[in-house]
Amino acid sequence: MQYKALSIAGFDGSGGAGIQADLKTFSALGCYGMTVLTALPVQNTSGVKRCYNIPLQAIDDQLNVLFDDIKPDGIK
Repeated sequence: MQYKALSIAGFDGSGGAGIQADLKTFSALGCYGMTVLTALPVQNTSGVKRCYNIPLQAIDDQLNVLFDDIKPDGIK
């Protein structure tokens, strides 16, 4: 059985943080990774240039649709 891990985090297009970094870590540990997006920063390795909010309802909807299908073993 593969461990199922959920990351609740923001986006980082440069891959150094947020859901992208979490998915890399989950994969390295042999976990099945899932994500819920909480923020959409515009950033690179030098820093955040701007950040767009994700509506709370959208976060709730993401969680509910995932939990209807896959129950995570752990949440980060």
